[in-house]
Amino acid sequence: MNAIRQLQNLGQSLWLDNITRELLASGTLARYIRELGVTGLTSNPSIFEHALRNSDAYDQEIGRKVAEGKSGEALFFELALADLSRAAACFLPIFEATAGTDGWVSLEISPLLAQDADASLQAARQLHVQGECRNLFIKIPGNGAGLAAVEEAIFVGVPVNITLLFSRQHYLAAAEAYMRGLERRIAAGLDLQVSSVASLFISRWDVAVADKVPPAYHNRLGIAVGMSVYAAYREVLASPRWQKLAAAGARPQRLLWASTGTKDPAARDTLYVEALAAADTINTLPENTLLAFAEYGQATRVLPLESGQGDACLAEFEGLGIDIELLAADLQRDGTAAFARSWGELMARVAAKSASLANHPTPE
Repeated sequence: MNAIRQLQNLGQSLWLDNITRELLASGTLARYIRELGVTGLTSNPSIFEHALRNSDAYDQEIGRKVAEGKSGEALFFELALADLSRAAACFLPIFEATAGTDGWVSLEISPLLAQDADASLQAARQLHVQGECRNLFIKIPGNGAGLAAVEEAIFVGVPVNITLLFSRQHYLAAAEAYMRGLERRIAAGLDLQVSSVASLFISRWDVAVADKVPPAYHNRLGIAVGMSVYAAYREVLASPRWQKLAAAGARPQRLLWASTGTKDPAARDTLYVEALAAADTINTLPENTLLAFAEYGQATRVLPLESGQGDACLAEFEGLGIDIELLAADLQRDGTAAFARSWGELMARVAAKSASLANHPTPE
């Protein structure tokens, strides 16, 4: 717990990268909030598919919705919002105490919309209204079409978690979309109380180069990218453009470390949590990583504000033949495809459960 308190004192929030109905019903989420300092939560299609596959806690509700004629995406989003609304209520005191800086939960639009800005915006607006939660982020990918949707979503007042960011350039594009949306709100005479986080994926970098670099460079690239992006984040917050928005009442778009579970069995399982301690950021952790960090994690160093150390490490990888910007583009494209595959698996799981329960209803 000392390490968790150190991160909190530094100004870093720990969010849980998981949600299940059992997590809510058993009081486990409430305990994580109370005892482990968890102040938010994220979800994705894989998390929900896993929850449906490994539990019968949703069966009665699915059976009722099937009887009402609901199916597919519409049925799933009702299930997801039921869970996330309960989680949002758990975090609401934190949301209110921090004036909206913390205490958020996140729900992703269909990854099948990743190349359609108009459809992404429509889905984000619909889920925002349907969720009826002040502390619900809608997740939109940070690709070209997604960023166009992000700007429009911010302009119309939808809080956004911009996901699938991999590089400094990706982050800066996400920050640009957020600021443009806010500037348009000012021009339209609207308030600036619309929040956003920018989610940078870490561990996938190291998985991508594991067989391309010497062992001495394993599990170093993701952290170096994080250093570079954090320096860019601080530069954005210090810029005259952002300072003008802040003076008008805008909230900073916080930088969020995503994909921080260690994928290499030979590496320390708390590697990315310990390496990415930084003020005014969020680290969203898989449940096993959270528990490991709470038990024996260390927070002994803080990311530098300047990009020199991270940039030097990135230059070493370039010298080994790793094209950082090309790999970032590949990771974003592959991540988008992986989310779409997960969505397909989730929809197949919903369909299978729906069919089974239509034929064999569960007793109330």
